[in-house]
Amino acid sequence: MTTFLETSVQPAIAADKARSWLLVPATKPETFTAAAQSGVDALILDIEDAVAPAAKPAARQAVVEWLSNGGTAWVRINDATTTFWADDLAALSGVPGLQGVMLAKTESGSQVEMTADRLPEGTRVLALIESAVGLEATPEIARANATFRLAFGSGDFRRDTGMSDEPLAMAYPRSRLVVSSRAARLPGPIDGPTLAANDGMLSRDSALTLSMGMSGKLCMHSDQAAIVNRELAPSPADVTWARDVIDALGEDGSRVRDGSDLPRLAKAKKITAQAATFGITAG
Repeated sequence: MTTFLETSVQPAIAADKARSWLLVPATKPETFTAAAQSGVDALILDIEDAVAPAAKPAARQAVVEWLSNGGTAWVRINDATTTFWADDLAALSGVPGLQGVMLAKTESGSQVEMTADRLPEGTRVLALIESAVGLEATPEIARANATFRLAFGSGDFRRDTGMSDEPLAMAYPRSRLVVSSRAARLPGPIDGPTLAANDGMLSRDSALTLSMGMSGKLCMHSDQAAIVNRELAPSPADVTWARDVIDALGEDGSRVRDGSDLPRLAKAKKITAQAATFGITAG
């Protein structure tokens, strides 16, 4: 048996605030530790799309071994309509390094609840929305007791619906995930990945993610994390602006002049809190 050792880095960013979510194929266990140490906010070991059916048992076992030997990560499991789903959950239940599961192709709140029922109490479930059926059920999925956060499987969603990847075409599904998340008091949803190996495009896509109200983004390569983390966090200039607003209006709002100041103060406080979370200082 191969031993995948080793020491992984515990993410410093809490999962409800994590920006970059790196998907790593479970067929490549030799890369798990390097991926965990690459600066991503969250690591997802993928035993669904990234693994052919015949290779799933070996890939699943590799994940279990790594998580049992000091590794920590989320795991993308197969969807609830497949025969692999139950095997994934049986293997992962109780594994010490499991931070939570990402449920592929989620299409109902009951699928989330059934998944949680097969795992230790409190295990977090990311619901991955990848189809028209899933999108229509998003409010129900978001309100399921076990749902921790929503994520957008944009590639499979486009294949299912025939929609393009143009920002206007994708505005509705992104907005629906954002509104459903907010209504259910969930953290902001996680956007789909940028597949092109182009830093300018990734930066543009990440800025779009933020503008839509999403607060995380899936990554296909570890070198995407730095750009995603930068774009989904306040800039030093933003932090300076927020500090100036709070100084002018008072932390407690004691110097608020009229109602128009209240949204500015709320935004400044949000930026200040994010800056503290992500270690960003004023510029």
